[in-house]
Amino acid sequence: MHFEPIQYIFGHTLWCGLDLKVTPDTLIPRPETAELVEKIANYQLPVTNCRVLDIGTGSGCIAIALKKRHPEWQITGIDISAEAIEVAKENARINGVEVAFKVADILDSNEQNRQYDIVVSNPPYICEKEKAAMRPNVLNYEPASALFVPDNDPLLFYRRIAELYSLSFRKWPGVGYLFFEINEAYPSELTAMLKELGYTDIHIHYDIYGKPRIIESRMDQ
Repeated sequence: MHFEPIQYIFGHTLWCGLDLKVTPDTLIPRPETAELVEKIANYQLPVTNCRVLDIGTGSGCIAIALKKRHPEWQITGIDISAEAIEVAKENARINGVEVAFKVADILDSNEQNRQYDIVVSNPPYICEKEKAAMRPNVLNYEPASALFVPDNDPLLFYRRIAELYSLSFRKWPGVGYLFFEINEAYPSELTAMLKELGYTDIHIHYDIYGKPRIIESRMDQ
């Protein structure tokens, strides 16, 4: 049976008020990720010229949606895939926003030399052992590098990002915010990890399906 997602067949999707190009080099944006965007966009921040970094930007959906909601924000999106970054740049053009997109590997990156007010990521978080329960339209078509982490290190990307940016939030106004979309199986482990690294005000938010899907925290500088 043919399971190719209709979004890939038509080459675009409507999501969060955007018309986005999608290819097999990018994940198809989910409703849960739109909830993450809403959470950040509605946050009461102490600065107006907010600097945002979107890690693992893929199609650019999070970065572009935030820029649409807050044109005054300075937003950067990074991804390990050069092909995905090209799609993200095209999506920014289609939707009439300016976002700085560039290729970077978060596991081997010096991006922390920049300073941000918000770091957000929807990183790979599905364990290899979960493949058996996945639908073929996802498993057979969407990019594995954007989906999976090793069974023995499910927090790989979360830990790397939280460590890398713990000292890289902007010194004024002295607060940095970290937002993740998460695997529903690991909210307690993520909370403990963030606390150990010095993050505070850690909150878990549930998605429209009643599953823990977003974790937010802050780092006082």
